[in-house]
Amino acid sequence: MSAALLETVRRFTDVQTGRSPFATAIEGLTILRSDHEKRPDHLIFKPALCVVLQGAKWAVFGDRRVDYRAGQALVVSVEMPAFGRVAEASPTEPYLGLIIEFDLGIMREVMEALPALPEASGDVSSGVFVSNFDGPLAECALRLVRLLDTPAAIPLLRPAIMREISYWLLTGPHGGDVVRMALGNDHSHRIVSVIHSLRDHFAEPARIEDLADEAGLSPSAFHRKFKAITSMTPLQYQKQLRLLEARRLMVAEAANVETAAFLVGYESPSQFSREYARMFGTPPRRDVTALRAVAA
Repeated sequence: MSAALLETVRRFTDVQTGRSPFATAIEGLTILRSDHEKRPDHLIFKPALCVVLQGAKWAVFGDRRVDYRAGQALVVSVEMPAFGRVAEASPTEPYLGLIIEFDLGIMREVMEALPALPEASGDVSSGVFVSNFDGPLAECALRLVRLLDTPAAIPLLRPAIMREISYWLLTGPHGGDVVRMALGNDHSHRIVSVIHSLRDHFAEPARIEDLADEAGLSPSAFHRKFKAITSMTPLQYQKQLRLLEARRLMVAEAANVETAAFLVGYESPSQFSREYARMFGTPPRRDVTALRAVAA
């Protein structure tokens, strides 16, 4: 891991006045800092590199837990709900990290320019995996973060850096897996298509048979492949999306419990409250009150 990258990110966070995560002027780049360990939090991971520069973190996708620490990146190649936690952090050595979202348009351009498509490694079946973050990738990240000091250069230089990041990802040890999952280059693209459909229509009823038809697979094969990629079943995936959106509606838009439940597809507010408490550890009203108090 580049000491210069760590120092650059630390300097950036030292002068911020808001709360982490810090959105930046660079599209797709988010900077993270925590001076203490955090309780698990639920969120939706987009296709991205989630880089740890200092400290450690873990995330749970369905029934699979992934740990990653300084010098490593969690590579998320398909959009997925999960919950995670900063596991190592202190005021003297805060957790520091980056999220670099994939630019799929640029990645496709790079893929099409390669003389040969990379082959899947065969040892990564999930849509998420951990990889070392060093060498050219770390150098690209340093140049990307340093662009924040020269805002006028961002529109001109960001695409070139993202193109280089795409190149090193696609030609690295997991290049074939990135192609397969993020770009849908083989049969996995049918599962990715269903994932996008569930994301866009999560409030609507979902039947495994219909989803399997959309993927062009038998129900059993579809169920197996979907879980291999996401570590959860299609209905678990849909439920997590619903509950995360309901939480956002109640916290950010002041929706009451009943309204949020119906908007995300629940017919029974009591069922919604039970499943919400099971996922977030506390009933909706109590959870939302606590979240608003933290944000105040």
